[in-house]
Amino acid sequence: MTVLEVLQATTAYFKKHNVESPRLNAEHLLAHVLGRKRIELYLEFERVLTESDLAPLRDLVKRRSEGEPLQHLLGTVEFCGHVFLCDKRAMVPRPETEELVEFLKSEIRNPKSEILDVGTGSGVIALSLAAKFLEAEVLAVDISDDALALAHENAARLNLLGRVRFVKSNLLENVEGTFDLIVANLPYISTQERRTLSREVLHDPAVALFASARGDELVRELIAQAPSRLRPGGMLALEIGLDQSEALLSALAEKNYRDIYSKTDYSGLTRFLFARYG
Repeated sequence: MTVLEVLQATTAYFKKHNVESPRLNAEHLLAHVLGRKRIELYLEFERVLTESDLAPLRDLVKRRSEGEPLQHLLGTVEFCGHVFLCDKRAMVPRPETEELVEFLKSEIRNPKSEILDVGTGSGVIALSLAAKFLEAEVLAVDISDDALALAHENAARLNLLGRVRFVKSNLLENVEGTFDLIVANLPYISTQERRTLSREVLHDPAVALFASARGDELVRELIAQAPSRLRPGGMLALEIGLDQSEALLSALAEKNYRDIYSKTDYSGLTRFLFARYG
C-alpha cells in the first residue's frame, strides 16, 4: 500500500470507530511511525510502505481506535510553542490552558516575578512561563509523584531544570514564601460526571480530573489558602469548569479578594478567573 492508501484506509477505520478528526489522527500516527513531519507525507503519497512500516502503525491505530489519546501514542504534545513529553502520568494539556498561559504572559509586568503553579501536572504552565520570563523564580507543586517526575523530565528537555523548582504538596501545604502570581488548573470535574466524559479523557489520571461531589472543592480550598502566600497586590489565576464561575466569583469576594474578573475561552465559555489580594 502507498502512503495515500494507508491514510485513506486508516481514516475510514477511525471514522467507523468514532475517532474525532480521523484524517488528522491518521496523518499524525503515520508521520510518527515514518519519522517524518506530518506535512512531509504530502510529498510522499506514492511511496510504497513495507511491512516493517505497517506493523507498528497497526498497533497504534488499534490503540487509538479504542480511545487511547493521540498524545499518549505520540509521546509528546505541543503547548505554547514548546514540545512536552506526554503520557498517562498526567493530564493531557488542553488548548484552553494555552489560552490561560498566553493571557498571563501579557499580564505579568515584572520580569523577575515569583510564580507558583499549583497542580502542575506535566509542568506545561510553569515551564512555559519560565521559558518566557528568564528572570522569574518559578515553583511548581503537585500531589502526584508521577506527575512531578514527568514535569521534571520536561524541565530537563527544555533546559529549565535550574529555573523551576518542584515540590510535592497538597495545594499549599508544603509551600513556603510569598508570590506575585499563583496560577492553578486544578481538578474541577464532579465525580458524578464520570459517565459523561469521553473515553480519551478517562485515560487521564483520576487525581488530575476529579475533585469531589461538586467539582469545585479544590478550587475553593485554594481560594481560601492563597491569601497567605500572595504578596500585596498579587494575582490568583484559575482555570475552572463549566457553570462554576458564578459561585467561585462569590467565593473570591467573600474572601476579600479585589479586582475580581473572569474571561471566556475561544468557545465563549467562562473558563478563567482572576483576582488580586491585599
